[in-house]
Amino acid sequence: MSSLENFLPAFLEEVVGDRFGRYSKYIIQDRAIPDVRDGLKPVQRRILYAMYDSGNTPDKPYRKSAKTVGDVMGNYHPHGDSSIYEGMVRMAQPWKMGHVLVDGHGNWGSQDDDPAAAMRYTEARLSPIALELLRDIEKRTVPFKDNFDNTAMEPVVLPARFPNLLVNGASGISAGFATEIPPHNLREVIDACVALMENPQLELGDIRAYIKGPDFPTGGIIMGEEGIREAYESGKGRIYLRSKTEIESLRGGKQQIVITEIPYQVVKSRLVTAMENIRLEKKVDGIAEVRDESGRAGLRIVVELKKDADAQGILAYLLKKTDLQVTYNFNMVAIVNKAPRQLGLKAMLDAYIAHQREVVTFRTRFELEKLEDRAHVLEGLVKALNILDEVIAAIKASKNRQDAQNNLQWMFGFTERQADSILSLQLYRLTNLEITSLQKELEDIQKKIATLRGILESDRKLIALIKKELLEIREKYGIDRRSQIQGEVEELKVNLEVLVAQEDVLVTLSNDGYIKRTSMLSFTRSGAERSGSGVKDGDYIRQIIDVNTLQNLLIFTQHGQYFVLPVHQIPEFKWKDNGTAIVNVIPLAKDDRIVSVIPLAGFDEAAASLVFITKRGQVKRTELKEYETKRTGSVAACKVASGDEVISVTLSYNRQEILLLTKLGMAIRFAESEVNPMGRVSAGVKGITLKADDEVITGLWVEGDEGEVLVLSDLGYGKRSLLLDYPLQSRGGKGLQTFEFKEGKRVKPNGSVLAGGFHCKDPLQLSAVTKEGEVHSFSSEAAPLADRKSTGKILVPVAKNDHIADIYVLS
Repeated sequence: MSSLENFLPAFLEEVVGDRFGRYSKYIIQDRAIPDVRDGLKPVQRRILYAMYDSGNTPDKPYRKSAKTVGDVMGNYHPHGDSSIYEGMVRMAQPWKMGHVLVDGHGNWGSQDDDPAAAMRYTEARLSPIALELLRDIEKRTVPFKDNFDNTAMEPVVLPARFPNLLVNGASGISAGFATEIPPHNLREVIDACVALMENPQLELGDIRAYIKGPDFPTGGIIMGEEGIREAYESGKGRIYLRSKTEIESLRGGKQQIVITEIPYQVVKSRLVTAMENIRLEKKVDGIAEVRDESGRAGLRIVVELKKDADAQGILAYLLKKTDLQVTYNFNMVAIVNKAPRQLGLKAMLDAYIAHQREVVTFRTRFELEKLEDRAHVLEGLVKALNILDEVIAAIKASKNRQDAQNNLQWMFGFTERQADSILSLQLYRLTNLEITSLQKELEDIQKKIATLRGILESDRKLIALIKKELLEIREKYGIDRRSQIQGEVEELKVNLEVLVAQEDVLVTLSNDGYIKRTSMLSFTRSGAERSGSGVKDGDYIRQIIDVNTLQNLLIFTQHGQYFVLPVHQIPEFKWKDNGTAIVNVIPLAKDDRIVSVIPLAGFDEAAASLVFITKRGQVKRTELKEYETKRTGSVAACKVASGDEVISVTLSYNRQEILLLTKLGMAIRFAESEVNPMGRVSAGVKGITLKADDEVITGLWVEGDEGEVLVLSDLGYGKRSLLLDYPLQSRGGKGLQTFEFKEGKRVKPNGSVLAGGFHCKDPLQLSAVTKEGEVHSFSSEAAPLADRKSTGKILVPVAKNDHIADIYVLS
């Protein structure tokens, strides 16, 4: 192995850690985070300095951007031209900068996120206010450093004669740090600087009297006083930016929403597209057209509404669902003494004022040196002119220039600098007028020197000078506030009426779990027959519900879960269509099934409650308001014991009686008020005491003694008995027998269990479905009126080895 190939062992973690540490340091300090003093990132500083250095100033013609990019890349910024040009483009865009630093000529992009033209097409020069960032840079006000190849010098920071970091803001992401500083109003920031210089002990609350909050170039409404205060205290905070909108009335009773200002950094074209998509997808009913009418007169987006549309409601929806309103998160990080720091407002202003003290001090020293040097020369000339003949004689007697200079120095006490100036003196300067002007110039310079020395010796005079120059900039470049500040964050509430067109519809639910929503128009066109709804072969409609699109359906399952399903979310089908499986609409478990569907306009009915009845005879009553939820998934509605299941849920007002019927023909009637209200997930109380193999098949709501109770066995035998025969009992008893089953070898059986029961005040049209799928319809009037404890007669013919599986009322 040669001496050149001397490898040292190293751990990968150490190597990667070291390299990443260097990279992180570089992108934090020299790429993504601005300096607290001038508010610029290195690429921005280099662009501005390169333009200044090459004379690309506001008083000169525009110059090709490519030339500027080339100068920056060749002299100061050894990176790709695209990153330099992108930095330059941002500084020229008035919708991103509080005050543009580059005066662009040509296509520099737009608020629609259109890119700027290539740098070979665009032209630029420094903007007038950018000169204020560079003013006095040649007076040794800021330190310079070697560029990347040691061929030129570049400034470490610009003099920044106005607080650019706050005025123009900054945005950037580096390793482990990000920054988001919003633009502010120039006048407000300068006023705060002046106040802080006059009283360095000023509290944040007092500074807030000058700086109300950010001032975005795109205007808009800022909401969140608390967020601004937090950001100015700690450097982090959140505010809401809302577009400036107005509702205008048109002829014919129509209205339109006009947007004239949108939030900072929102792309206008995407915003318009998002609103147009809402119209196309009919997420909101009432938008007729969305137009972008922006032009030379400024930004203008129009949302034209249909007649009688709720303009305020639609505007609230657009604010909530699009970038018409956005959140803005402050993260005020800047480089302070070569390290990133999160800063509050006072710390930023203090850092800027400290920078200005340095800049003005260095400038004053530079100017003082220049004036002292000139005064020194003038003193020599005036002295020489007073002894002119002796000076001329000494010069004439000298051998050469160097000898003359030496003679002047030792004979008359001139310094080398003064002797050189005397020897360079032109003859016309010996006239009386010139001698007087030299003396006057010396006096003027001595006064200026005294002034400059006074500034260096007095902090009060230094601060007064900084204030004077800041106020001049304020007067020259200050503009009125563009963003309006609103203290409270206005909560956006979107009414359902805005999202959904109010319409009466029919909702059907089949036995196999198929659901559909049908408009009354489709129902009427299909013949307006409720029995004619489309279903799959072997399926049948269990429930037809008359509802409005603004209502909700409460759907309860046998396992004690429930769903809140807005009617407008049920897929729409024609009356003759089958519909869609309920599992496509709500996440119903595979082993669960629906037992009750209750239409509901709202949950705020004070007296309303839901009564649950389970197979094992449990009864539970809970106030309706406890079932209000925003969740779209299943929610626990009732605690169900192992081996038990919910058989029905009914909306009740606690004014009736409950009649429970069991499989083995028992019945109990008790007052609903005996069941006290309980919590949503409670198990309920015992409604009836059951035999070991018995279970509740239905619960009927009855009142008074009017009507009959119809029961039907599994073999199709049925009868009616008077409700009067079912006296009111206490909850929890064994109940009374309501049907007698025939037994014996020579007796034709009338069934072994009850299949269903109904309370008949008026004739009911019923349909029975057998296990084999046979469907038989019959009227409740066909059932004989008999004693409570009787055997009934055949109402539904049931084949051998078949039995009735379901009975329901035909709509």
